[in-house]
Amino acid sequence: MTFRNATRVNGFVVLLIWLVLTIAVAAVAVAGFAQHRNPLALAGAIVACVVGAILLLGITGLVVVNPNEAKVVQFFGRYIGSVSEPGFFSVLPLTDRRSISLRVRNFETQKLKVNDADGNPVEIAAVVVYKVVDSFKAAFAVDDYEEYVETQSEAAVRHLATTHPYDAHDADRTSLRDGAEVAEELTVELRDRTETAGIEVIEARITHLAYAPEIAQAMLVRQQAAQVVAARAQIVEGAVGMVGLALDRLAAEGMVELDEERKAAMVSNLLVVLCGDRPTQPVVNAGSLYN
Repeated sequence: MTFRNATRVNGFVVLLIWLVLTIAVAAVAVAGFAQHRNPLALAGAIVACVVGAILLLGITGLVVVNPNEAKVVQFFGRYIGSVSEPGFFSVLPLTDRRSISLRVRNFETQKLKVNDADGNPVEIAAVVVYKVVDSFKAAFAVDDYEEYVETQSEAAVRHLATTHPYDAHDADRTSLRDGAEVAEELTVELRDRTETAGIEVIEARITHLAYAPEIAQAMLVRQQAAQVVAARAQIVEGAVGMVGLALDRLAAEGMVELDEERKAAMVSNLLVVLCGDRPTQPVVNAGSLYN
């Protein structure tokens, strides 16, 4: 069984017909009971009462559907269909109508403590934006579609955290800090998980990501060390280029002739100046004070 639209008619038309028939039946019943000595009039009054009871059952089919809402219609346990169009309608009488909201919702998971792909404990949380697109599945495929989305969201976030490292040191690995890629992967996985419940996941994005408190300080030192190494590597690369440029310019313009020993000394001095983490102190050779 799949989603289908329930048979319905305009509620105002049905209400108008019901009012007219009710007035007519009431008039016949009153007139018949007033002439109770006439068997035909009395029989007509009894028939009018039966018809009035049927009309009273007919009005139970009236239903109001609000915008971004669906009414799932059941007739003694059997699925009749759904009404998703907003308005005032009349459906099959004596039916049960269950409201399913079609509005966009968001849900934020709790802060989950899991191990990432490198085995480091991390804290992670995500927000999921979703809406119901199939009222039949949302009503009957799962017990509670809201609870189902919450459970599947936490499971997807846990799976995502275990398949990616917190911080990737290799260019070919995706880390949890790569926001756009991780968000897209989480969204696709949640769409597959919640399709059974008639849910469309619009967006899923990580809102909280941090190392667990017991290793946060150690990982902070590690990150600082990695940044220092990266900065030093960039400084050395730039310094080597500058030294090479200086030697080439001196040789091209013929300003001074340097042998290999002096070139080595010049390269050493320039690297010390360019790569040092402290300001250099120039030393001026003034010659000997005594001859």
